[in-house]
Amino acid sequence: MNDYVIAVVDDDQHIRNLVEAYLIKENYRTIGLGTAEEAWELWRNDPPDMWVLDIMLPGMDGFELCRRIRQEAEVPIIMISAKDNEVDKILGLELGGDDYMVKPFSPRELVARVKRQMQKWYKLRGTDDQSPNPSSRAAAGGQPGIGLGPLTLLPEERRAFWEKEEIELTFKEFSLLQVFAEHPNRAYTRDELLVLVWGDDYFGSDRAVDHLIKRLRKKMNRLPVQAVWGHGYRLRMDGGHPQ
Repeated sequence: MNDYVIAVVDDDQHIRNLVEAYLIKENYRTIGLGTAEEAWELWRNDPPDMWVLDIMLPGMDGFELCRRIRQEAEVPIIMISAKDNEVDKILGLELGGDDYMVKPFSPRELVARVKRQMQKWYKLRGTDDQSPNPSSRAAAGGQPGIGLGPLTLLPEERRAFWEKEEIELTFKEFSLLQVFAEHPNRAYTRDELLVLVWGDDYFGSDRAVDHLIKRLRKKMNRLPVQAVWGHGYRLRMDGGHPQ
């Protein structure tokens, strides 16, 4: 049994038990929950490494739970639902889901997707931890970092400062900001940003980029991430300072 804990949230006990059985067979530890309220309590007290989350739940639904979790962290989330329509898939992915499966599904396929998300997540974390930008130095402590006027990033520690104030960012928020900061003034298409931040196996809507940028702008007042008409976005800087 490995140390990775996967929370399976579904009000259908049969489906929940089936999914847990297949995951346990692959040496994952599991926690089964029937409501989003129980899942939120788990998140607040002892968060798991990953979520398999049903959308249709009594009380708080899976969309709201996903939104709440994603506001605080970028833990992998696979959403499952009996609804097979594009609107629900797009909404689930825009709220922060990493994958979406429609019931009925093959438990073996779900396990394969769990493995892929786990590998991708820990590979990204390991790669980022080992790949700081050496071209510049942060203002504080001389640690390897990126300094652009009021913006300072410490990739080794995944810490961000805006106007000397540390800003709490999720994993994808930091990754997107780092892409922009490493090449200021370069215009990226949405498709480029999806590959660089979400990975080349992402299949959701490119509106996820717009949603993430909106969150960054809200957290960092006057952050000069600008839309490039007909193309995408760029971090507009002039001599290391916002324009």
